[in-house]
Amino acid sequence: MRRLGAMLIVALLLIGAALAAIIAFSRPTAPPPQTSIAAPFHAVDFSDLPPTTTFPARDATPLAYRRYPGNPDRVVVLIHGSSASSASMHAVAKALAAAGATVIVPDIRGHGRSGPLGDIAYIGQLEDDLEDLLNSIGQPHQPAEITLIGFSSGGGFALRIAGGRLAARFTRTILLAPFLRYDAPNARPAAGGWTSVAVPRLLALSFLTKIGITPFNGLPVLAFAVEAGNPNHLTTTYSYRLLTNFQPHDDYLADIRRAAKPLMVVAGADDEIFRTDQLHAALAPANPNIRIDIVPGIGHIGLITTPAGTAAITAAWQSKF
Repeated sequence: MRRLGAMLIVALLLIGAALAAIIAFSRPTAPPPQTSIAAPFHAVDFSDLPPTTTFPARDATPLAYRRYPGNPDRVVVLIHGSSASSASMHAVAKALAAAGATVIVPDIRGHGRSGPLGDIAYIGQLEDDLEDLLNSIGQPHQPAEITLIGFSSGGGFALRIAGGRLAARFTRTILLAPFLRYDAPNARPAAGGWTSVAVPRLLALSFLTKIGITPFNGLPVLAFAVEAGNPNHLTTTYSYRLLTNFQPHDDYLADIRRAAKPLMVVAGADDEIFRTDQLHAALAPANPNIRIDIVPGIGHIGLITTPAGTAAITAAWQSKF
């Protein structure tokens, strides 16, 4: 028994050493800059971009958001995509405001002007932040309708919300070219070249998190293909806990099944990050009747920057689904 115990201790020490080595030396490497992500924003007029204001999160951190005024009873909470900030959703927000919505676009914590870039304090903090934002914008007047719209990774996060504890706070949810899961039918390898993942570190941290060991979850596991020099001050890496929180739950189909409020998807036919032609295959196992609107001739970023893309989003918001 003593020998068996000693062997077990040695095995545990070896496993611990291996995990420590993986966590220490497996780092994400930035992929080559992807011009298809940055270029479409060059055509957007940002001269009328509203300034950011802040709301206090429960940990007293001031988190940034932009407000586009409209009908106070018809509110849209608009969530940006990976690496980006509220400014990236300017064209969509303007189109929705012109159609009558009051649009609230937060800098999700870890992005833009909301806290240190690339990290959060714990998995679940983004839900807490969203709840604090909703409580802030609901005072003193509670809107009659709040639509949640999320783009790309923000679409995955919106799906997480639609299947989670805050679902009742929203009237409906629209997912724009959403990230679902790395192995979902609509996924492309490395998100079409936009991301690079430190897979060994990611797997090691996932294992440790499952057994309750979380001190290393602030380490980066994902890097983005941002422009050289990062002229737009994007978030260049995600920690394990930010990556895990800013996407659907592991079982994204369960999020769809739990979504009690109306759910819709809008995507560009020429999306280079995700496979639009596989969206139905990705979603049908949970809801074969989910509405999917495909915009012809539109790529990933074009969905949120071109007149055709923003018109399709606005039409989806105005529709009955």
